[in-house]
Amino acid sequence: MGRNFLGLLQNEDPLYDYLKYDIQPQLTDFCDQPAYLVYSLNGSNAVYLYEEKNTQAKIIGKYFYSEREKNRQTAAEHLEKEYDRLQTVRGFGFDCDPFYVAKPLGKNSDLGELLTVECCEGELLSSVISRAIFEKNNDLLFDRLSLLAYFFAELHNRTALLETSVDFEPVCDYMKRVIRQCSALMTKEETTEFKDFCSFWHDQSEMWEDCQVLVHGDATPENFLFSQDDTLKTFDLERCTYADRIFDIGRIAGELKHFFLMNIGDKFAAEPFIGHFLWEYATHFPDREDTFYAITRRVPFYMGVTLLRIARNFWIDRDYRLRLIKEARKCFQEDNNDSRTII
Repeated sequence: MGRNFLGLLQNEDPLYDYLKYDIQPQLTDFCDQPAYLVYSLNGSNAVYLYEEKNTQAKIIGKYFYSEREKNRQTAAEHLEKEYDRLQTVRGFGFDCDPFYVAKPLGKNSDLGELLTVECCEGELLSSVISRAIFEKNNDLLFDRLSLLAYFFAELHNRTALLETSVDFEPVCDYMKRVIRQCSALMTKEETTEFKDFCSFWHDQSEMWEDCQVLVHGDATPENFLFSQDDTLKTFDLERCTYADRIFDIGRIAGELKHFFLMNIGDKFAAEPFIGHFLWEYATHFPDREDTFYAITRRVPFYMGVTLLRIARNFWIDRDYRLRLIKEARKCFQEDNNDSRTII
């Protein structure tokens, strides 16, 4: 994640005393005169890194009440949700190796609905994918995807609501929203076609049959880190919710397709890695082949939604956005039976 140095946090700033007295003592011994270097980070909210100059303690600060969210009540709700989700997921055993969810350190409504979280370090999955592509190091990516698949299997299985079936309706609503966001790149006929795809998948019984599990909800390569001791770390659980397990799995598959398509222009280059990831995920179930078949029937839909989600970003080159939409169409058209051969 990129960061930009902004300067030194001033002692008279109310945040200074909050970090000094409430947050930093959770990470280091009490520091009498801390000096906090401030960096802005890329994120969906106003996200900053505070690094104490003497102890090198690092704290992530996420402000839910900002220029991007001016409704105070909504911001407060999002703060509470992410804080609770971080606590909840850690409570399922994701607070130690090999899977670690960042520890929430505090929340402060008076400071812009601020959430403070410990800073996790390691190599982002996005960096791993790019490095594997340009260094032609397939083993590196296969290895990391195996660990990621194991993490998702553990997350989903530990949190499964066995008596509660998936509600596919919210996902269909989300697809309709991203279709609208991409509509400037489509003809009216194409927009109608994608809406018809949504209706088709809505009516497929397998999209409703699995039990609900707790999903990460924002399974992008920017939200997973790999440390040198082979620990997988994750954070940013603002969108964590109960849904179909393929919400996470299909998102990663779609992101892999996007990375290879964007970097080398080959839409087939990601297939071995997607297949490996799905097969490794299925490894952690009693019947690997049945699980693989069940998840690959649903993956194309979630891959297609992921590609549309990326295509809606106006800062991406227009021709590439159109190519993503083309690939999304192929995902929605994919024959479910044929998807069993993706290994």
